[in-house]
Amino acid sequence: MGLPVSAGAPSAWVQRWSHLLAPGASVLDVACGGGRHLAWFSGRGHTVCGVDIEPSIAAVNAPQAELIQADIENGPWPLPQRQFGAVVVCNYLWRPLFPRLLESLAQGGVLIYETFASGQELLGRPRRPEFLLQPAELLHVCKDLRVVAYECGLAEDPVRAVQRIVAVHAAANDGVTSALSLK
Repeated sequence: MGLPVSAGAPSAWVQRWSHLLAPGASVLDVACGGGRHLAWFSGRGHTVCGVDIEPSIAAVNAPQAELIQADIENGPWPLPQRQFGAVVVCNYLWRPLFPRLLESLAQGGVLIYETFASGQELLGRPRRPEFLLQPAELLHVCKDLRVVAYECGLAEDPVRAVQRIVAVHAAANDGVTSALSLK
């Protein structure tokens, strides 16, 4: 039996905004990869669910997670009618999935999204436009949510062009403060 594959550290963006989740909220990690965010949220007392085309590494790093093997680009959405207290997506972009992600957010749920943006093609992979967010694209996708934070620009370690958003599925009078942070 080999040693477990390291899931790596959770994204600093995910860590920074994790406090917005309600205690014990369920978390969906889309394209969960090695399970780094599943392990992070599970360690904070959340029930976690990951979807990936090949979730076997996530199973090693986050054995407590509900893992769903699915080809979300070519097959049906594997979680119809299910909603979560948070939906997390990092380093993944499949535009036809945006409506499913928003439908998967429970009332008060938090969307934490971070992926490559235009400009990345000058720095390295990915380079193809279909894998790079256009300027303000996440703001448009989240137009019906309460945006808490947004960034678009260069990130370091490694240097990459990114776009990030944190948005809450909230009622207009729920008292959640909107603080748009552009960088």
